[in-house]
Amino acid sequence: MSSPRPASPRLSVVVPFYNVGAYIGDCLDSIARQTWGDFEAILVDDGSPDDSAVIAKELCARDSRFRIVEQDNAGLGPARNTGIEHATGEYLTFVDSDDLVTRHGFGLLIKALDRTGSDFAGGNARRFNNSYGVRPSWLHGQTFTEDRFATHISETPQLVLDRMVWNKVYRRSFWDEYGYRFPAIRYEDYPVTLKAHLDAVTVDTIAAPVYFWRERESGDSITQQKFQLANIRDRVVSAGLVLDEIEDALPEIRHRVHAHFRQIDLHSILSAFGTVPPEEEQHLVELTSELLGRLDDAVLESAPRVAQLQFAAVRAGDVELLRLVALDPDAAKEHLPLSKTDFTLATSIQEVSWIDGELSVRGTAEIRHLQSKPSSLRIGLVIAGRNYRLPVRRLPATDLRGDESLVGFEVRVSQELLAKCPAGPSHFDVRMRVGGIRRRDLLRGQKAGSPGWPPGMWIDGTSWIQPGPGKEGAFAVRRLADPCRLTSVEQTPDALVLHGRSAFDEPSLFVSRPLSGGEEELPLEVHGRDFTARLPIRPMLEEINPDDPFSQRTTRALRMRGPEGREQVLLWTAGDRLVSHAEGGRVVMLTRSTGGYVNLHESPIRMTATAAVAAGNMLVVRGPDWGDVDFSWRRYLPDSDDYVDVVCRRTVSDDGWAAVVEMATLEPADWILFATAPDGTSHAVQCEPFLSSRLPLMITRGRHAFAVRPLAGTLHLEVS
Repeated sequence: MSSPRPASPRLSVVVPFYNVGAYIGDCLDSIARQTWGDFEAILVDDGSPDDSAVIAKELCARDSRFRIVEQDNAGLGPARNTGIEHATGEYLTFVDSDDLVTRHGFGLLIKALDRTGSDFAGGNARRFNNSYGVRPSWLHGQTFTEDRFATHISETPQLVLDRMVWNKVYRRSFWDEYGYRFPAIRYEDYPVTLKAHLDAVTVDTIAAPVYFWRERESGDSITQQKFQLANIRDRVVSAGLVLDEIEDALPEIRHRVHAHFRQIDLHSILSAFGTVPPEEEQHLVELTSELLGRLDDAVLESAPRVAQLQFAAVRAGDVELLRLVALDPDAAKEHLPLSKTDFTLATSIQEVSWIDGELSVRGTAEIRHLQSKPSSLRIGLVIAGRNYRLPVRRLPATDLRGDESLVGFEVRVSQELLAKCPAGPSHFDVRMRVGGIRRRDLLRGQKAGSPGWPPGMWIDGTSWIQPGPGKEGAFAVRRLADPCRLTSVEQTPDALVLHGRSAFDEPSLFVSRPLSGGEEELPLEVHGRDFTARLPIRPMLEEINPDDPFSQRTTRALRMRGPEGREQVLLWTAGDRLVSHAEGGRVVMLTRSTGGYVNLHESPIRMTATAAVAAGNMLVVRGPDWGDVDFSWRRYLPDSDDYVDVVCRRTVSDDGWAAVVEMATLEPADWILFATAPDGTSHAVQCEPFLSSRLPLMITRGRHAFAVRPLAGTLHLEVS
């Protein structure tokens, strides 16, 4: 009697691979760690010439859920098709072999589909690499803004921007019903993804990140080879397939797709005229003409006038003008007659700090194309509909053209005025006049450093002022009246002891994981509204199940809840440095979020900078000493994984490590501080949030300017 055939797994994961030996191990490990364990992974070896197959086979030998299918090299699309043919699951998903998936991602998507019966579900994504750490994916941030269940592209038209196949789980019966197959080109995702959106009855979208999309330093991924002629040819073919598909779609969908191709694909192709060799320029003109000819006139006519100049040059075959605009768009603008629509107000926020009890905001304001002309500037803080005019100090700063002009400003807001602010955001109103041209807008354009991590402060015994983003991302301030707050932290060998004050009686304190869900209540000692809670460290260190598959970090938030269900996130008012405990190669850190609330991070040890100062001709960066590493400032060579290191002098004291470098040894470039362990592994040094709130650090030495800034959580130095 034969044994029963094992049931098919609910999910099939298709992973094609080719020449990804440096990345595939991490990719497959992130799949193996899934909280959703009922899956099979079909690894398609697309004739890979490196050791990728060796690494894949080693995992297959350890984990029976993984198996390999081999084929001659045919490209990513055909390799995915091969994987689908071998898949047996109820659901289907795709992972590119240099990317990562979050532990909870598959589970979130499948649970949504089980609940709604939708044809497929998609989730948010993050970009990542060694230099910049993890940051939001702009494209997915436009689409996966909130959880939506049983929606459709016709009622959520921003889904036309959903180009990628890999952040989704598809119902296999839906996939087979429409017979989707990937074309044998690059940019093979969009024709399939958009058609699926049009064919589906309903789809689900999840705002939580489910996928981490690698951006290689070398620029050798398909999406980063955008200026190669073969890549551009496939891009135009892919766009043609999509445009064919939406020919009879709803007018709004058609318009959005055409506008998207104009803004993204056509713009990228036109930029290639600055890089392709002369013998390829005529081919590029033909490809550009092909895409240009497919786009609606109304969409092209609404493009910026520099783009319209390029469109005319393509139609005329004027390669010289196309090359000029691609290499120097600003120079092309000089030859265009300006209209009123070109004179828009541009603002930025460069630095936010507290000086003598007042909130100081430094930034720039200019009307485009009128930087060098005399101007008047008024800035007010709008509180409950009333505009309170602020004293403005004008300063020289770098304008949009890269020149030094009087576009900088500083405003300070007194405690008396801040005390009038409500809990909702109070925005800054900016008005500028140059001659007869007047422009007005909210203050926006927060730069890296303190504008992104603005420090808050008490202005009296119960009122905390927290600057940060408000309406449509514009800069704002909020007054928090007697908030639930953390006031101090004690460290014991096995716990962090939290002291704070609640905004309501009989509070409860909960620790939650925003990305993967779930919460745990912490026991409290309460005296009136003051509380003490003990947060054990060891359970967090032993539970190695990170929500972030790249940094291996899990972030937890703390929130207080009253007996009637009132709830507040716990505000950080416990000093200006993180509290940490490192043990066994892992670290627990208690620190603040960008909005000033308490965050609890657990991760493998990554060196973290807590201070940066200039000492004469030396730049000194400091942080807690969590291990034996060497420090260097690193710059990557253009379009390469190769880099140049300038080694720092490392010292250690009771206060931690210090990495010291002579600034004259750093040539003009973008440098990242790296820590290298004795085994040769290295990582970008993290920038601790309280340090971010004190940056940028601007230094001038001789003819060079140095700017220390945080970018995507890592410490960068711009030398110019």
